[in-house]
Amino acid sequence: MTTTEPLVRDVYEYAVIRVVPRVERGELINAGVLLYCQPRGYLCARVHLDAVRLRALDPDADLDAVGRALGAYELACGEEAGPLTGESLGGRFRWLTAPRSTIVQAGPVHAGLTADPGTELARLFDKLVRL
Repeated sequence: MTTTEPLVRDVYEYAVIRVVPRVERGELINAGVLLYCQPRGYLCARVHLDAVRLRALDPDADLDAVGRALGAYELACGEEAGPLTGESLGGRFRWLTAPRSTIVQAGPVHAGLTADPGTELARLFDKLVRL
């Protein structure tokens, strides 16, 4: 009889990165996912701007500025020098998910269990961002 190792799953937290082109209207599109798994030392953001959907909400939206703001989420998770480089991964996640009244913002933080944070990020991205 063979025994198998139990599947180890760790707690992760995630937030959807949203674009709210006209805050006063409250309309938004999901443009990314930010995922943090403290036990695995994992923090990563994946973003995609659907320009057609954004233009449907606001024909005058500055696509370049929104794209740069979305890209900042990915950069903040990486190892390159930047304003958050000295922060712990948890500190970065908390800073990135802090409530803001800007065009690009993170939604509420949710939690789950995963054996593979990268695979979970891809699953959430496909489910919540891609059409």
